[in-house]
Amino acid sequence: MDAKTWVIRAVLAVDRPRFPSCQSFIESSLMTYRTIDEIEALVAAFESCTLPRSCWTHTAHLTLALWYLVHHKPSQAIDCMREGIQRYNAAMGIQQTKNSGYHETITLFWLWIGLWYLAEQRISALALDEVNQFIQRCSDPQLPLHYYSRDRLMSWEARTDWVEPDLQPLP
Repeated sequence: MDAKTWVIRAVLAVDRPRFPSCQSFIESSLMTYRTIDEIEALVAAFESCTLPRSCWTHTAHLTLALWYLVHHKPSQAIDCMREGIQRYNAAMGIQQTKNSGYHETITLFWLWIGLWYLAEQRISALALDEVNQFIQRCSDPQLPLHYYSRDRLMSWEARTDWVEPDLQPLP
């Protein structure tokens, strides 16, 4: 290996975000964060596609949604989530099929819920307590089924494009 290649590999190894074990965040049956640094480590690991797949949980999705909504305009937060999930899935070898991969409606649903939460709580900056409270309030990954029939939500159309709820309007 030549010197240039060695230096590049060494820099990448040092600069690559280190994501602590998912177990380090678990304080109860739900993942909660003890520090903002833990949230920032999650964001960095997700964005660099180094987040272990076992840590790509419902809680991680919620955390990222809130992070992007606080740090960007809503339209930019949508792009960050959509592109980030698609990039992460590609890096992890997750194929886009009718039963797995990126899901546009579910992603936008949780961003909507995050935006609603931020407005309801009048939150403009990310604080640890608010993130943990949001996770607690949105811990049920089945929440979209209060707004969508299973057939509608699991359709290819919903997976690839936004579809409106068919059971009740979003808050």
